[in-house]
Amino acid sequence: MLVALLAGCSTLRLVYDNADVYLSWRANHYLNLDEAMSEELDGRIASFMAWHRTQALPKYAQIVDEARRRFDRSLQPADLVWGYDSVVGQAREGLRAAAEKIAPLLDRLTPQQIAHLERRLAEDNRRFARENLRGSERERRRRRTERNVERLEDWVGKLSQAQLERVKQYSERAPLLDELRDRDHKRIQAELLAIVRAKEAKKRLPDWAANYDRGREPAYVAAVEASRKEYFAMALDIDRSLSAQQRARALGELHRYTDDFRTLARARR
Repeated sequence: MLVALLAGCSTLRLVYDNADVYLSWRANHYLNLDEAMSEELDGRIASFMAWHRTQALPKYAQIVDEARRRFDRSLQPADLVWGYDSVVGQAREGLRAAAEKIAPLLDRLTPQQIAHLERRLAEDNRRFARENLRGSERERRRRRTERNVERLEDWVGKLSQAQLERVKQYSERAPLLDELRDRDHKRIQAELLAIVRAKEAKKRLPDWAANYDRGREPAYVAAVEASRKEYFAMALDIDRSLSAQQRARALGELHRYTDDFRTLARARR
């Protein structure tokens, strides 16, 4: 679900209100902009954040409201499909809007700035490999189990032993995606660099960003689908096993996110 993307943020309003500073810092980390371009970037980020407050956040609130209604009456397979499709739809819309804002700036990058971007992306790839491709298959499945337990417990509180076993079962069954994800990251990076070098960001970037998965290799597409099916099966089993206290906690979290999204949408900077 969409709110799962923010599950680690205990102070959502503070994080969101400082997003423009973070985005500016991250962009300069990758692009090494001069002072004039940095000022232009700040204006483009501010424009995107204004769009996000007025256009995206109200939709987030609606989605979470509907998710809470569905969760309250116990989940069905169609609910998980709806939730996944809703998240992907919002991601595509946001990526398109962000690309439209930054594309004119990217078309004016110098060869030195493009080379800097390429080096930063290579650093990201090395970091991803250190964090995700290390260890045996057994160790990586164990780490995946731990991550999923942590995320679920953020929502419903401490899991029972049976629930923990079900999460472990998912991790054992679902394919490991990290090698495929690593190759897909490199595909995306290569395509982005080609667009920027050709000075075609304004022309091509919005549609490319919204359809980031268009060029995935068939093996990755199949593995993602298999993993999603296993995750949905686990989610349905966990949902059926929730205690009244666990369900109440999750409903409270959903309510809190709805309130935060609506509060942020009404805020004016």
